[in-house]
Amino acid sequence: MNLLLDTHLLLWAASEPQRLSAKARALLLDPSNQLVFSSASLWEITIKNGLERSDFNVDSRRLWRMLLVNGYRELSVTSEHTVAVNDLPPLHKDPFDRILVNQARVEGLMLLTADKVVAKYGEGVKKV
Repeated sequence: MNLLLDTHLLLWAASEPQRLSAKARALLLDPSNQLVFSSASLWEITIKNGLERSDFNVDSRRLWRMLLVNGYRELSVTSEHTVAVNDLPPLHKDPFDRILVNQARVEGLMLLTADKVVAKYGEGVKKV
């Protein structure tokens, strides 16, 4: 299965794996799953780190290199992903989460999240 990690899961997998649920760890460690990260997540991390948010205190350039070295596939944001935001109900206001939902749907991926509000989107989203 192709799994797109939301930004928090991506950060936790990289630096705080103890924060991941047992379900999330099992999915991430299953060699039959392809792990995917979005360029939108790196953008979010860079912006929020610049705003000195302690939960985003990460060198995004280093994280990017580490993800690639560890076999994650990078997914760029396309116009198709962005225009599909119009099709989402206004359940969540965070534009980064909304683009991740659309990327998962458009690309046929499963978005993994720990966010119960994001999980309400249903199709293409799995709460772990």
